[in-house]
Amino acid sequence: MSLVEVRNLCVSIEEKPVLKDINLEFDINKVNVFLGPNGAGKSTLANVLMGNPKYKITKGKILFNGEDITNLDVDKRAKLGLFLSFQSPFEIEGVTFLNFLRSSYNFVKDKDVKLKDFIALLENKMSDLSMDKKIRSREVNVGFSGGEKKKAEMLQLLLLEPKFAILDEVDSGLDVDALKLIGKAISNLKSQNQTGFMIITHNNKILEYLNPDKVFILVNGSISQVGDKSLIDKVEEEGFNKFS
Repeated sequence: MSLVEVRNLCVSIEEKPVLKDINLEFDINKVNVFLGPNGAGKSTLANVLMGNPKYKITKGKILFNGEDITNLDVDKRAKLGLFLSFQSPFEIEGVTFLNFLRSSYNFVKDKDVKLKDFIALLENKMSDLSMDKKIRSREVNVGFSGGEKKKAEMLQLLLLEPKFAILDEVDSGLDVDALKLIGKAISNLKSQNQTGFMIITHNNKILEYLNPDKVFILVNGSISQVGDKSLIDKVEEEGFNKFS
């Protein structure tokens, strides 16, 4: 049984079809890379898997560990072990990053970890990403640089240890050193927690620090081709027109 299974999925936004008959299977401990031109539907697929109500499923279903989650709310999917890293992380004024992370951790893990113990855990994860401790007292993503926002998303990933993580352009705006750190963090979580990944990217640089198991080409709302990592080189050489 696959960790995540998508069957004949069709999705619309404001009655406009965006995804057409998507069929996918994702397993634990596997890295799945999604490539495609802008507007192909990659971020839509990510949001639909996480349960964003903005998108209307007109056909098909989504299974997680064999359970039908097609109509399940976002918070319940998070408790089951799904995670989405946003392409453009939102800002929350008046809420410190520390309080936000602790509340998220306690909710998803169904725990009530004491503040002192949580800070110790948090600092351990922050060191893996070379993050400044001062960021804990800042408001969530308010005034964060692009790189800080992406690292903040990765910090949530490392804390929550999901069963399946969807990373939407987690590499955008990062320098080489940050890419290495995040690539290493993803690899460690994959091996230690058996986490499965769906990674959407326009920058193949991060893939140098990972080892993709499958590569999917999404064009015009449909899966155009599926292959191994050699497909990445093909796209770089020939572009997406070949896959339309």
